[in-house]
Amino acid sequence: MEGGRGAFVDTGTNASVPLLLDGLRQQNLDVGDIDFVFLTHIHLDHAGGAGLLMQKLPNARCVIHPRGAPHMVNPERLIAGTIGVYGEQRTREMYGNIVPIDESRVLVADDADWFDLNGRTMQALHTEGHARHHYVLNDPASRGVFTGDSFGISYRECDTVNGEFIYPTTTPASFDPDEAHRSVDRIMDCNPEQLYLTHYSRVRELDRLAAEMHAGIDAYVAMALAHQGEPNRGARIQQAMDDYLSARLVEHGFKGERDAIWSLLEVDIVLNAQGLVSWLERMEKHHG
Repeated sequence: MEGGRGAFVDTGTNASVPLLLDGLRQQNLDVGDIDFVFLTHIHLDHAGGAGLLMQKLPNARCVIHPRGAPHMVNPERLIAGTIGVYGEQRTREMYGNIVPIDESRVLVADDADWFDLNGRTMQALHTEGHARHHYVLNDPASRGVFTGDSFGISYRECDTVNGEFIYPTTTPASFDPDEAHRSVDRIMDCNPEQLYLTHYSRVRELDRLAAEMHAGIDAYVAMALAHQGEPNRGARIQQAMDDYLSARLVEHGFKGERDAIWSLLEVDIVLNAQGLVSWLERMEKHHG
């Protein structure tokens, strides 16, 4: 928010839209006061509610990476890709009906583009390690960066006396470890004091967390390659992911039992393992 004008960064799903509109009311803003909806990338947990939200915001424009914009205007392939990960029934349960965004209301965010929110300038920086349609939004006014999924996941339930806990996310289908490392470096090059993670909230221990992100990316690659030629490698990588993140969390000072850790991290463990399998498959196809 800046001088009575506002913006959203990522929307969540259709179910999030009433909460976002309620948030406007809490800030004494009207639906006509929103100038931008920034989508860090078009995975449906970040952007699934964007079309529905845009219908409620008469003056907003939706800012999307050039690779993502066509899929928000015509979301058929995006929906099909999500069904490929979750199955049709689960996709419909989680995301409902994906509303297209009118092309005339889309702004394409080329790399390093600046956007002006009532005098507050913010910059989109392409960070394509998690997905090739990803950018982060640098907000110099707050010494912060809205990171989407480019700086991993940090659950507040995992905070301990040792601070914040973080790990990379490698969901299908376009994890790129070299780009993932570059993404972390590019975020840190903004010299931020704080990062705003879509999953979840603000983190501040940035030097340590950046080092842990780099170490995590390397550990994921190592576990994928270790099981590359094995039968049932998906299950083996998932077990390795579970062992790795659980051990790290215990080392971090988390006091819960292993089943408590699993209940916290299960979704990410399963999706991260799937993402590593799809990375291996792309490498094998490329090297033929």
